[in-house]
Amino acid sequence: MALQALLQKREEDDILAVFWQKMIVDIIHPGRANVPKSELQEVVGGMFKADAKLTVLFGFRTKFGGGKSTGFCVIYDSEEALRKFEPKHRQIRSGFIEKKETSRKAMKEAKNKGKKVRGTGASIAKHKAKRAAGAD
Repeated sequence: MALQALLQKREEDDILAVFWQKMIVDIIHPGRANVPKSELQEVVGGMFKADAKLTVLFGFRTKFGGGKSTGFCVIYDSEEALRKFEPKHRQIRSGFIEKKETSRKAMKEAKNKGKKVRGTGASIAKHKAKRAAGAD
């Protein structure tokens, strides 16, 4: 039997004149453990006559025993709406943004450098900057 998508709950939002649809989708896939998101994007996008690229799927859970999965789907009207409202991690997963590679050490150094200029460290940093400016 083929893949079947059922709509469980649907909500439409018009945020700042940007239209998108948010929904909970049930996917029935008998005989298959689970289904790739790329295939689901085409099926759900086809149901709503939307571009598969602008269909974002996330949070899918397969029911015990297989054969049925439930997850969330958001369909955007345009690519700029997707880029504006979709979280960065989901944009990376769908291929709209390239993930920047940083080493663990570089992230820790940036965090510790930021700690020095926050809170009481900010007043110390300002004081040191004034003394350095006064010495010139």
